[in-house]
Amino acid sequence: MKLLVIDGNSILNRAFYGIKMLTTKDGRFTNGIYGFINILLKLLQELSPDAIAVAFDLKGPTFRHDMYEGYKAQRKGMPFELAQQLPVLKDVLEAFSYKILEAQGYEADDIIGTLSSACNDNDVCYIATGDRDSLQLVNKNVNVLLAATKMGKAVTTFYDEEKVKEEYSVAPNQLLDIKALMGDSSDNIPGVAGIGQKTACDLIAKFESIENIYNNIDSLDIKQGVKEKLINGKESAFLSKKLGKICKDVPVSTKISDYVPEQADKDKLRKIMSSLEMFKVMERLNIELISGYDDVGSKESKALPFENTSDYESVLSSLTKFGEAYFTIRFNGENIDAVYFCAKDKVVCVQNNDLSFMPFIKRFLEDAGIKKYTADSKALFRFCIDRDIDIKGVLMDVSLAGYILNPSANGYDIFRLAREYDTPGITVECDDELAKSAAQIMPLCKKLESLIDENGQKDLLLNIEIPLAQVLASMERLGFYVDKEGIIDFGNELEIKISEIEKSIFSKVGYELNLNSPK
Repeated sequence: MKLLVIDGNSILNRAFYGIKMLTTKDGRFTNGIYGFINILLKLLQELSPDAIAVAFDLKGPTFRHDMYEGYKAQRKGMPFELAQQLPVLKDVLEAFSYKILEAQGYEADDIIGTLSSACNDNDVCYIATGDRDSLQLVNKNVNVLLAATKMGKAVTTFYDEEKVKEEYSVAPNQLLDIKALMGDSSDNIPGVAGIGQKTACDLIAKFESIENIYNNIDSLDIKQGVKEKLINGKESAFLSKKLGKICKDVPVSTKISDYVPEQADKDKLRKIMSSLEMFKVMERLNIELISGYDDVGSKESKALPFENTSDYESVLSSLTKFGEAYFTIRFNGENIDAVYFCAKDKVVCVQNNDLSFMPFIKRFLEDAGIKKYTADSKALFRFCIDRDIDIKGVLMDVSLAGYILNPSANGYDIFRLAREYDTPGITVECDDELAKSAAQIMPLCKKLESLIDENGQKDLLLNIEIPLAQVLASMERLGFYVDKEGIIDFGNELEIKISEIEKSIFSKVGYELNLNSPK
């Protein structure tokens, strides 16, 4: 079997510090989770593992602290921005159905070592980590995927026995002896005072282990200064080797089949990802919106029927009777090509097939008795201005409502908003994207209206943002008046001020230079 073991804390740290700070609209930090998930998805794509386990450290001392009080003494705790992401990440991993492993008194490295040692000739283990300590575990069945940052870019280096030998000139299990001599400042492992990495690598490459070095210390052909340092640091060297050695008998299951994931809980993933506003990740995971109309209708997941019609009078009669219209529009340039209306029981496409279409559109848009719920009202206002249509009754523009609720979002299209606000995903019996978006309009409007009301932003939407969209549309179509002479006078005033500033600079420098040059 193929086992992937992820060093949870290490990869989360790499992700957190490697990606700019990201937050949700309510201020929760997400960059570490986002980076971790991207790394995870890449590993899954490249390795296609049969079994997956994620190991985490627990707070509190380990058996190494009992050996040496100063172990990791200089380590600072997680920053708040990272610490608050850890439990959410674990929820995500559980939703994926991946086993999370923690053991009091041990570190994640020890859990990883225990699992990797369980791989026999029929198995292969891949360790994903940012910690070089795991390289000591490499053997014919165990490989390490070491995450690092080079030149500001995230890179992953594959280590097998050959790669370790190439880089360090020793076998993987001898890396522990190198660490025993050189120490490790990040873990506050002392090593031998005065022995650096190069000297440690040279000594172990030549004499194989610290045991062999100290058993033959008097006869070793090494510099006297190095020998004295080794003699003086003998106790520290052996302590450092104990501290650096990864334990392989943590009380966790070593049956690899126990780590074969079950079916992911897509409903839980959808809720978490939607809450974290990771909509692109949802698309990559092919996580669909929930089915049904939730509180606005039937919860049945069957697709809504779809029909095309040119029976304008029948459609207008239904809209008038219902008093509400949930719709999206397909524009062809500046003209309306089709309007997609969504009711609770079907989606209807009214196409521009004949001369009766525009009178229908005019009557529909000018009817104040039909409340209108749509998206991108500015494009609709622009259309109405060009055709002298006095549109009435626009009560919701989901794009503007989405902006009011979350001004810093990357976009406000219907499907993104549906994911962000976890509204029902209504399927339609066709492949037309606008028909699908029309089906989302009703539940999305209901949800956004509720949130707008809760926030006391209804007046902002209806009396400022939607009317402003109409003003902006008129400015785009008709232009707007400017004070031409005032602009010219202001430009002349700026030129005089710029000239005075330039002369002042040249006077201080002593010569003229190109002030537009970055140099």
